[in-house]
Formats: sequence, structure tokens, C-alpha cells
Amino acid sequence: MDAAVRELTELRGATVSYTVEPDPESVTAARHFAVSRLLEWRLPNLVDDVGLVVSELVTNALRHSGGTSGRPGDAVHHEGVYGDPADPLGSAPSAIRLRLGLDTHWLLCGILDASRAAPRRREPDYIAETGRGLHLVESFSARWGWRTLPRGKVVWALFHTA
Repeated sequence: MDAAVRELTELRGATVSYTVEPDPESVTAARHFAVSRLLEWRLPNLVDDVGLVVSELVTNALRHSGGTSGRPGDAVHHEGVYGDPADPLGSAPSAIRLRLGLDTHWLLCGILDASRAAPRRREPDYIAETGRGLHLVESFSARWGWRTLPRGKVVWALFHTA
């Protein structure tokens, strides 16, 4: 399984990627991207769970990886964060990327962002409007975690394909 996480973050093997724009509407777009890939890969049984997890992880990245001014997440969306040709994460100007990797038994979903701050899973407050994201990720995936990268981090979730 650690090899699967390494594949996602280092782009070894077959993966697909989607650039997340600094806009709340990008949550829906990222979810649609993931769902369409799952249907192409003939994994309709994962559509609901992966769609929910992608929505939560993208929302968290937009909310927590930016600065304190402007829209949440704006500070990490600037030219060059992942635009360095020597950067293994790609050449898109956005610092938030969705990656999906598939192998025989596993689907790995990851959100890469420029923040090195660790995600914090809190006990859910069912009255509050926020704070349940990582609890949902944990509930709907086989396993989740995060890993620092040279220019940020990846928060990932793993799903059984069978």
C-alpha cells in the first residue's frame, strides 16, 4: 500500500490528474472529473464514496491551504508553485491538484496542495456546519493519510476496487 501512495505522489504508473481552481465551484468540477474517470474505469460501485471523499478533500484544500486574505485557498494558487519543469508534480500553475491512481485491487485518490500543514481530524460536532470532512473521509475509504512533499503535501484516501 505504501507503494501505491508513492505511485500517486511520484507519478509512477498510470494516474490521472485534475487542476483545482481557487473557486468554490471547483469542488463540483473535481467530483465530476473523478466520477467520470471511475465510470471509464468501470468502477460504478465506487462513484458515491469517491465522489464524497473528493468533495471533502478539495474543500479542505481550498479552505486550509491558503492565506488569510481574499478567498480561502487563493494564496496557494499562483504561477510557479508546481510550474517548475523539474517539479515531478506537473506544470500546471495551480497548487491544488487531484490525482487518481488505479491498480488491480486499489484506487488511490489524492489532493496535492502547497501547504505543509498537517490535516487534523477532529471529533465531529454534528451541530456545527464544518469540521466533519476527515471523519467522512475515514468513514468512506479503506484508509487515509497524508505525506509531506518538497513543496507541500498530499492527503490521500485508498479504496478497494473489488
